[in-house]
Amino acid sequence: MSERLRTFIAFDIDDSAIIERLTYAQTELAKTGADLKLVEPRNIHITIRFLGNISPGMVEKIHDAMRNVDFKPFTIEIRGLGAFPSLRFPRVVWAGIKGGEEELKNIFDQLEPQLRKLGFQPDPKGFSPHITIARVRTGRNKSELIKKLREFVDLNIGTFTVKCLRLKKSTLTPKGPIYTTLREVCH
Repeated sequence: MSERLRTFIAFDIDDSAIIERLTYAQTELAKTGADLKLVEPRNIHITIRFLGNISPGMVEKIHDAMRNVDFKPFTIEIRGLGAFPSLRFPRVVWAGIKGGEEELKNIFDQLEPQLRKLGFQPDPKGFSPHITIARVRTGRNKSELIKKLREFVDLNIGTFTVKCLRLKKSTLTPKGPIYTTLREVCH
């Protein structure tokens, strides 16, 4: 059986000040006593498209699709925390993207038809630009978590510039995923 690679396309957050502020937000959320699985600071990123398991032979085809995306470096503003599916029923805690949203959607819209040609099914959730910072495991201290999320609904995390779209491999381990860049397209 050939090896399968668990992959996604993303922008990494290479700005240490942004990572520091996101880590601060995670620490504050953890203080609520909620049962959270925090995303490791080194793994925080903006997912453009989760691809799932692919064969190694698909890497170059996906890289070609990424090279066909027309974008210039742009600024992203991260502001406010929220949750999917909703604040009242938090399962995934995210930091919001305010500036750069249109550019991210444009990149997704350019990639999607190319990925379909390669056999990928459309993402049933569509595209909603965000940065996952935690997953909620159980309902423990949910009301405290919701209260903290409401306090942070407009938390200013900052701005940074993205210029490298990356194809990432996710290796699942008992200690959490390890992300490796397979290919990148930088402008």
